[in-house]
Amino acid sequence: MIYLDNAATSFPKPRSVIRETNECIKKYCANSGRSSHKLAIKTGEEIYRTREAISNFLNTENPERVCFTLNATYALNTAIKTLITSPCHVLISDVEHNSVLRPLNKLRSTIGITYSPFSTDGNIEENIENSITTNTKAIVCALASNVTGEEIDIEILSRVAKRHSLTFIADASQLIGHKIIDLKKTPCDALCAPGHKALFGIQGCGFTVFGSSDISGTIIEGGSGNDSRNKNMPGNLPEHFEAGTLPTPSIVALRSGIDYINKKGLTNIESKLNHLTNLYRERLLSIPHVILYGCKNGIISFKITNKSSSYIASKLNDRG
Repeated sequence: MIYLDNAATSFPKPRSVIRETNECIKKYCANSGRSSHKLAIKTGEEIYRTREAISNFLNTENPERVCFTLNATYALNTAIKTLITSPCHVLISDVEHNSVLRPLNKLRSTIGITYSPFSTDGNIEENIENSITTNTKAIVCALASNVTGEEIDIEILSRVAKRHSLTFIADASQLIGHKIIDLKKTPCDALCAPGHKALFGIQGCGFTVFGSSDISGTIIEGGSGNDSRNKNMPGNLPEHFEAGTLPTPSIVALRSGIDYINKKGLTNIESKLNHLTNLYRERLLSIPHVILYGCKNGIISFKITNKSSSYIASKLNDRG
């Protein structure tokens, strides 16, 4: 089998990721922050090492502002519902995933926000500027489309957000692990990502990296290991957003995935991906009646027509 669904989740995982996951499950998979025995302390140390790895990978200074979630959808919900807390207008792109659209639609019905898309065709910075209204307070935007691979430059988004004092929430699901993201150069109020795509982690771990903005509100409560008598969630990050037991194997797998990228080199990995993408594109175009919609950043969108299906079937029959 040839696996072609890496934009959904990368597979197979690097051997080092599998090895680190097994090591965790076998030797130190205790409950961090709940006890003071050696295994619990070891688990807490390994989780913090992952916060540091993410922080270094994105060039931030505060690992404590890396908050783990189940996946990127949970991360986006956390950021959107705690950073956008009053009626306002929110800008999105015209290629947003429903992980952005649905939380915003929920806020429209609960607190009365409005949202509208800017066009990603032509001059994006100009399109965003022309879409800003007097009531626009936030931009929530994917950095790359999960359908076409088309990028939206984080430098433009960060620059416009700073110029107009807008809250900026970035969905890095399809860009992180493919291109360098430097949050010192392109700051945002929250960057959300999964661990299981191009970072080579396993399912069960995503994260939100919060900027320097003030944090208020929660979307889930309970289960924290410190200040247990407090009826509210702890006020400090990351505990404020990390309810319940953390998925330690997925977290250490994510760190191992980042280590793998650092050792192989992001440029080398991307060069190989581009080579394979171009090869696959050429093979697709050699099939009559295949319609190619987009091909960028390792994502190919195409349609196999009835005629091309018949062609493929006939070739298979010719081979017996």
